[in-house]
Amino acid sequence: MTESSARLRQPSMADVARTAGVSAQTVSRALRGSPNVNPETRRRVLLAVEQVGYRFNSAARALSSGRSHTLGLVLLASGGYYSRSAVTAGVEAAAGEAGYAVNIATIAALDTGLMERALAKLADQGVDGFVIAVPLISVTRKMEEITRDIPTVTLDGSRTAGARVLGIDQREAGRVATRHLLDLGHEQVWHVSGPDEWIEARRRRQGWQECLAAAGIEAPPALEGDWSPDSGYRQGQIIAMIPEVTAVFVASDEMAFGVIRALRERGRSVPEDVSIVSVDDIALAAYCSPPLTTVRQDFYRYGAAAVALLLDGDEAGVEESAATASLSVRGSTAPPRRS
Repeated sequence: MTESSARLRQPSMADVARTAGVSAQTVSRALRGSPNVNPETRRRVLLAVEQVGYRFNSAARALSSGRSHTLGLVLLASGGYYSRSAVTAGVEAAAGEAGYAVNIATIAALDTGLMERALAKLADQGVDGFVIAVPLISVTRKMEEITRDIPTVTLDGSRTAGARVLGIDQREAGRVATRHLLDLGHEQVWHVSGPDEWIEARRRRQGWQECLAAAGIEAPPALEGDWSPDSGYRQGQIIAMIPEVTAVFVASDEMAFGVIRALRERGRSVPEDVSIVSVDDIALAAYCSPPLTTVRQDFYRYGAAAVALLLDGDEAGVEESAATASLSVRGSTAPPRRS
């Protein structure tokens, strides 16, 4: 950096933090008057602001007043494209109606370090609340610290101590899907699961195992995919080579599309030879061939409800407990063929 560019650069919140000997998150909390910052630390932060000549930008002014009229949305880059788009649309629509903007932070992988940095970035922008749509299983101390002072709603994902949770009971989704196939007369149900590091994948798999155990059936090995149609296709090729398979619970619609194609290419028809049930009920599910039986998740509604819960709290009229897992029964499931 040249001497002239150094003179032109405005002091940042990081400069304040360095001068005060605290973290940027502590500066953020101190400037918006958080009660969790002790008076001596707040005094040091304000003194550092004067020393470095830090000028309050719009985010800093919002931090000091406690209202930025901006919400932070954290998403994962991988996973279901349609579900991610629907959540974003729901959050942005509800926020816009309430006069709020939405700042989006997308992380590339299920990594706590990436999650911490995304939350810290949004906190430094002065967001009034977080909507977290990332399915991390573990939560770090730093994540807890950042979300402690900022209202947070989770959509079936990372649970911090202060977060409020919206979405369906994923274990129940697994049980509902599996029970449907057993009720049709299938004696065994195989499973194509999502990635093990996803909390939703683990819970759907648990529901499948619990349902089979309750029926006195030993679960076969789960076949793990990565939510993509391609991974479903690869696992479908394996399933097609096991002649005794008559029913499969697939953990997402997009993977189910791949499973169905692989079965068809191997000469096994759906649902005559193999019944398929999945989870999500995205818009394309009803137009699959055959139309897909699937457990419904209303991602758009969950995104909008998360905003209502953040802005209106208990007066939002939003049911915070897990929503009922409802099954949309279509043409991909049928009783097993009798020989």
